[in-house]
Amino acid sequence: MSIDGNAVTGDSAAAKVSGAPGRVAEWVRFGVAGAPVSIALLVVIWLVAFATSSVIGGPSHALSQHVALGIRAFEHGWVWTLLSAGLWGDDILAYLTTTILVFLAAAPLERRMGSARFALAAVVTQVVGGLLALAVAAVAKVVDADWGFRLHVGMAVGPSTWIIGAAMVASSDTGTLWRRRIRVGVLAFTITLALFSGSLQDVVRLAAAVVGLVAGPWIVGRSARGERIAGTQREGRVLVAIVVAASAVGPMIAALSAEAVGPLAVLRDLFRGIPYTATEVRDLCEVNAADPECRRGLLELRLSGVGPTLLSLMPSLFLLTLSDGLRRGRRFAWVGAVVAQVILLVLSLLNFVVRFIDSFEEESLFYGLADPNLYRTLVPFLTPLVILIVLLATRRFFDVTAPAGTYRRLAVALAAVTAGLAVLYVLGGLWARNGFDHRPSATTLLANFPERLIPPVYLQWLDPRLLPVNIPATLLYEWTGVVFWLTACALVAATFLRPALGADSDAAARARALLKSGSGSPLSWMTTWRGNNYWFAPDDTSYVAYRVIAGVALTTGDPVGSPERLRDTVTGFAEFASANGWIPCFYSVTSAVRAVTDDLGWSGIQVAEETVLDLGTIAFTGKRFQDIRTALNKAKKSGITAEWVSFPSAPLSITDQITAISEEWVADKGMPEMGFTLGGLDEVDDPEVRCLIAVDGDRTVHGVTSWLPVYRDGKVVGWTLDFMRRRSEGFRPAMEFLIASAALKLEAEGAEFLSLSGAPLAKVEQPDRDADAAEQAESSSPSTVMDSVLDLLGRTLEPVYGFRSLLAFKSKFQPRYVAMHMTFADPAALPSIGNAVGRAYLPTVSLGQGVRLVRTMIGGRRPGR
Repeated sequence: MSIDGNAVTGDSAAAKVSGAPGRVAEWVRFGVAGAPVSIALLVVIWLVAFATSSVIGGPSHALSQHVALGIRAFEHGWVWTLLSAGLWGDDILAYLTTTILVFLAAAPLERRMGSARFALAAVVTQVVGGLLALAVAAVAKVVDADWGFRLHVGMAVGPSTWIIGAAMVASSDTGTLWRRRIRVGVLAFTITLALFSGSLQDVVRLAAAVVGLVAGPWIVGRSARGERIAGTQREGRVLVAIVVAASAVGPMIAALSAEAVGPLAVLRDLFRGIPYTATEVRDLCEVNAADPECRRGLLELRLSGVGPTLLSLMPSLFLLTLSDGLRRGRRFAWVGAVVAQVILLVLSLLNFVVRFIDSFEEESLFYGLADPNLYRTLVPFLTPLVILIVLLATRRFFDVTAPAGTYRRLAVALAAVTAGLAVLYVLGGLWARNGFDHRPSATTLLANFPERLIPPVYLQWLDPRLLPVNIPATLLYEWTGVVFWLTACALVAATFLRPALGADSDAAARARALLKSGSGSPLSWMTTWRGNNYWFAPDDTSYVAYRVIAGVALTTGDPVGSPERLRDTVTGFAEFASANGWIPCFYSVTSAVRAVTDDLGWSGIQVAEETVLDLGTIAFTGKRFQDIRTALNKAKKSGITAEWVSFPSAPLSITDQITAISEEWVADKGMPEMGFTLGGLDEVDDPEVRCLIAVDGDRTVHGVTSWLPVYRDGKVVGWTLDFMRRRSEGFRPAMEFLIASAALKLEAEGAEFLSLSGAPLAKVEQPDRDADAAEQAESSSPSTVMDSVLDLLGRTLEPVYGFRSLLAFKSKFQPRYVAMHMTFADPAALPSIGNAVGRAYLPTVSLGQGVRLVRTMIGGRRPGR
């Protein structure tokens, strides 16, 4: 996979060769080609590994003194260890991992950066990163004596240092999407390892990443897209999910690794206690078998197996599951993650209270910490606090709700699983009752069952009701909770896979079914997008999609349903809105709806211009279509073709490039994507939506358009253009090529027309309309004033969103123009309506973006240029 989709992807190259052996061979050839430095370093690494017998267990202790990076090596003046440390690995797994990283990361990076720059990046990050890590090791002794001592005596080897450093250097000159993903992903990974595992090599990796981040602009320059980090809501979800996942993995690393010494390794206490040794328990019990400490020691010994360890890690696994929900924008996942961080905060505070206020005397929930000083007690409090702040600050990203009834069914399923496990535990316990330290009754087993679902660390202050003493009882006792948590994770993960159609998913599914069986306008598919509410006619033959903003019921296009019932539908919705105290406003509607509202005495203004291509006899001939023919001819000469794909089922190598192109477009503007009647990637991710992409022979995507179906009497008769994105450095006339190709392909399929959609706040000047406008201008009605305001807004927003330029672009196709209107009952409500329209298009604009928008409008230039 390429860094930003500009280069050939490994998947696409491998796809050319059939069969697994062929794909592996292609991967190897692809990795070797054009990356002499990476391959040479890999060869050297393996040669020195075999020459020094370091393949299995890494360099010997004597050899490590001379080749591994460490403070002691520097004290002896062995400065070459700054470089030599990057040529050895800790064990065979490290060498195999290095090989994979070279082919999947280092070699593609070298091809993109050039061998000279890649070599410079590797050396600089390896050397300067090592020096920075040694400085951190020296300072760490002041803050945390134990961790600082481990760093002081530690030795670090590993090629991952210069690979990670080179990746961070390369990120400076990559596209927006991959710049963010590389930096967030690498920093989250290295920071987690440094804070939890905490070895010197972990600190070296983090230092190399930081050095690469700083040195990148000087080595490879800055991306042509600039340094803006503005992104879509979709990408924000991914980044938050990465951070939350890292916070879940860190304690797991600390809990599973006996060598974890980082400043946050103390969080292992939230996952496992410190077990007694067998000798200590024997001594305790010989003195007094009834001593609670004897009982506690027996408990620790009983719960030190694989099952209890896994059960203690289940909350982290559950948080990882929630991270997948965060990636998908699910509100349930956000609530679950917030609750999890609050629980960790409470436990951390309780830890502090227990240790320093001594309110629980010796009955401490956290008794395993060897050195309970103030610093090591407060540090765990910071991690969940930071994650909680991140979640609260980004809560607007997570607005996707599951279909109605999803979590009711989840609750029923979890209750059924819990009841089934309870029955199994009681019956199994009665069958294996001789395997416990005392024979339990059914009541005892049932009362003990809830404890089997709780991670053992949270039960350390409780005296156990019973303990297993043989294998069957141990399996039942230790693994019941593991089965419960694994099942809960699977059930929750399944809810994230269910499609979310809107705030009321049942209504959205009902509206979609009615649209597909009836008739609608070219914009009607937009009524199925998330964010809409639905009003259904009493006879269930039509509906209106709307959203209530600041007391205004703003519709999305025309009502959908039987054209003969249009007037009844319009009046029915208006009465419904008024009954709820809302101001009804039909937005982006056709002349048919305006005719109805004009008869009702409403006011109306034109807000957009729809461009339509009538198919059947389309031929891009004549001087008027010169630009279109040029685009088609250039594409043919360049080996670029137009292909239909469905975003939900397209290969990752394609969807990832589409996402990267979209993120670059958003970052270039420095403003959030507009919504309402303008779709983004979330709206493209629909199996009913078709995408036409421009791809070359290397499977590089140069541009993408999405097309929404238009139904009449239950049949698709046309398609509406929605999503348009072009690679900034790719085939320049990609949009002309894609729209012309779509027209030719869809005409061949029998479509009647293509709508190139509307351009908000833009319209063409036509004589008949100009006459009407002059006639209206004689009066100073609120509608006329609003029309002037919208015209002014269209001109001032042009530098940012380019709606008028977009309309001019579409004119290349010589379309038929169709006016789109906004109609409303009360002209006095126009200020409220204008506010509602603005908030509908830009619901997530921040204060800073608003200031930047005003500055851009005043300056008259596009942001990011």
